[in-house]
Amino acid sequence: MRRSRGIIFQRLVIMAKQVKTHVKKNDEVVVISGNHKGKSGKVLQVFPEKKQVLVEGVRLIKKHARRSQDRPEGGIIEKEGPIHISNVKLA
Repeated sequence: MRRSRGIIFQRLVIMAKQVKTHVKKNDEVVVISGNHKGKSGKVLQVFPEKKQVLVEGVRLIKKHARRSQDRPEGGIIEKEGPIHISNVKLA
C-alpha cells in the first residue's frame, strides 16, 4: 500500500516540473526590465526548470579561459548569461 502511494507521488512531482514558457528557441525577444532593458535578440536556449533564457547579445559575461589543447592561447571569452524569463517579451 505504501509503495503505490510513493509511485503516485513521484509521478505528480515529475508532472509538476513541466513548466510552460511563452518563448521558445529562435524567437525574437525584447528585454522589458532589468539592467539590459530595451535590448533585443534571438533566444539561444531556454531553461524551463530555472525559468531562464539565453538571449543573443544580451548580458555578455567575460569568462577567463585557461590555456588548453583546445584553446592554446587562453584569454578572455565573452558569452551570454541567462536572464529571467519574466524579463523578456516577444518582439
